[in-house]
Amino acid sequence: MRNLWFLLVLTLTLFGGTTVKIATYNVENLFDLHYNGTEYKEYIPNTIWKWNKKTYRAKLKNISKVIIDLNPDIISLTEIESDLALQDLQKELSRQGLYFRFRSIASKKQTSVRNAILSKYPIRSKELYISRSRGTRNILEAKVIIGGKPLYIYVNHWKSKSGPESKRIIYAKVLKQRLDSLPKNTDYILMGDFNAHYEELKTFIKKRKHNDTKGITGINHILKTIDSNNELFTRQSLKPEGNYNLWMEVPEKDRWSHIYKGKKEALDHIIISPSLLNTNKNYYILDSFESFKAPYLFTKSGKKLYRWQRSRSRPLHHTKKGYSDHLPISANFFIK
Repeated sequence: MRNLWFLLVLTLTLFGGTTVKIATYNVENLFDLHYNGTEYKEYIPNTIWKWNKKTYRAKLKNISKVIIDLNPDIISLTEIESDLALQDLQKELSRQGLYFRFRSIASKKQTSVRNAILSKYPIRSKELYISRSRGTRNILEAKVIIGGKPLYIYVNHWKSKSGPESKRIIYAKVLKQRLDSLPKNTDYILMGDFNAHYEELKTFIKKRKHNDTKGITGINHILKTIDSNNELFTRQSLKPEGNYNLWMEVPEKDRWSHIYKGKKEALDHIIISPSLLNTNKNYYILDSFESFKAPYLFTKSGKKLYRWQRSRSRPLHHTKKGYSDHLPISANFFIK
């Protein structure tokens, strides 16, 4: 079946379209070497933590290796400090043979880290303002132009689980309001680190620390990834007013991109509009969604992610080893 689908996609590509691979990756704190006062203490340049030119170059090189092996055409990125850091990553990728002509970052709000995007296709971007709170990060809207037609991509990094669900619902409501303002049947992709499980309504319900919203979640209820019976939408059950979370494309045991205290979680998401399941226009290529699980992204035991490393002995410092505490995820789309 997969071979037949591949032949169909190949035929369609030759006669009026192109396949575009779109990914998202939380790179775990890519800070530049310019001090501006908003850095986490371990990323203040040239201190005892050794965040310096050598460690910065190592971080750029390591993250670039992951992106090159993933080989996307468009990639959204979270935890990027600045346009300078994004530009340096863009240059490092070019040195290693992967060229992104276009970039954008949500830079209008002063925060420690921001949402960004790299693309081989032209983009027009704007920011969705969340709140005045220092801890919130603007959502980046990237209108990607492929073949003269727009595809809207929304790069998210919602409040972490250190805060209750009400902090994440703020993001969901701003995003939903923007989606409702788009023309009917607009193609859009919601992606990034939502700090919410794909089935958050079931995982947080008994946690008083998180459930301050009477069971209502941002990712499931506000963004409408579930039906009226609180069941996740499938390809077959998706309604025009709903959205489809691509984690439903893989077996339940494989639905994770992050490990916290030994527990596997799906915090990173690619959620698509109903229009992208319609093969009469631009569409998601079935069964192409995956989390990138290259062996080098794990520790030797295979039970933990080989995140960016800091020494265990004092003085604590960056060791120039490791990658991120998240796995990248990706999906392919056919653009007519």
